[in-house]
Amino acid sequence: MPDLKIENSLNCIVAGVDEAGRGPLCGPVVAAAVILNKSNIPNGLDDSKKLTAKKRELLFEQIKASSIVGVGIVWQNIIDKINILQATKKAMAEAVNKLSQLPKKIIVDGNQKFNAGTIEVIPIIKGDSISLSISAASIIAKVSRDRIMEELHNEAPHYNWQKNAGYGTREHLEAIEKFGISKYHRKSFAPIKHMEEDRY
Repeated sequence: MPDLKIENSLNCIVAGVDEAGRGPLCGPVVAAAVILNKSNIPNGLDDSKKLTAKKRELLFEQIKASSIVGVGIVWQNIIDKINILQATKKAMAEAVNKLSQLPKKIIVDGNQKFNAGTIEVIPIIKGDSISLSISAASIIAKVSRDRIMEELHNEAPHYNWQKNAGYGTREHLEAIEKFGISKYHRKSFAPIKHMEEDRY
């Protein structure tokens, strides 16, 4: 289970950062930055992928109520221009900038740093399973993105984004074959890229 060992070892105000939505075929990539209140940490924080949707929703509200939270959103048109890695880093920087209090250090899930100005960024592989701050960020990012995809589902229900969150499930791919791509699809991602090329 994640704990505060990394945060405590840094001995300063630390923000955990994580993202959701690098892999889907449509919609934004969403990042979250969280500074936990060490005297009021919600019970059950873990990597968002290990939690049920119901548990994530409950923890999302508890984290928002007890912690300092920032969310960054980068949409598909920017992803197509600058690529998903750069878009993810942009969303992470945006999430940190939205914090009402800036941290002294940032710990981020994965092996990549991003530009946070003068704040040191420390990558932590499997950070969402190790650090409570990163696991909290993973929950905020995942729930925030899922809610966006539910809203987009109302615009284009035939893709069933409220269920597949824009990932390339068989059902989603079949809907793309049948209805074509929407304005929310990432045109730089396969197989959409190839479908676009086939048009010309």
